[in-house]
Amino acid sequence: MSDDEVHAEARRLLREGMPSPAPSGFEDGRDYLPLSLDVDGDIAVVTFLRRGGGAEHAVPAFIEGWTFHQRDGEWLELGGGGGSAPSEPLTRRTAAELGGHLQRYGTGRTVRNANRLLPWGAKWVSQARLRVAAGVTQVRLGARTLDVPGHGHVVVVWAARRAPVAQALGEDGSILSTLDLERPMTYAEA
Repeated sequence: MSDDEVHAEARRLLREGMPSPAPSGFEDGRDYLPLSLDVDGDIAVVTFLRRGGGAEHAVPAFIEGWTFHQRDGEWLELGGGGGSAPSEPLTRRTAAELGGHLQRYGTGRTVRNANRLLPWGAKWVSQARLRVAAGVTQVRLGARTLDVPGHGHVVVVWAARRAPVAQALGEDGSILSTLDLERPMTYAEA
């Protein structure tokens, strides 16, 4: 498995969308699994669960997110990063187990216009990785609504200066909880 394969898969997902239903395990010969995708206009983020390496996968699994900007119909990679995956990352948890309906476990930010001539005026693309409790079917971000896959991982992308507020929605559309993504992550969330 190479980073080139993962990046090619990210571009394919941006063209075709996420598989439905969401994958529930690794396919033979692949050490990465697409988790979530969010597209907002001409920006996007794709997350993957990557299997740990080493003898008998002694290195723990991790989750990475890659941001993209669409220019002239082509998705250009801006950058990305990741961190450790929670234990049993594909098992959906209850709100009591997560400490709420929405748990933010990662954030990132990449510059969108790195080729500018002057150092000021940077435009950013931000992302947040969320674990969503069982019983939540959608996450609403202003006018956008994202379906929650079976494993409960959702990624959110935005370009505005202020981060959106995420609302966890139940099956009946009721708001179960909110999470202001502008609020800094606490040590307990990281």
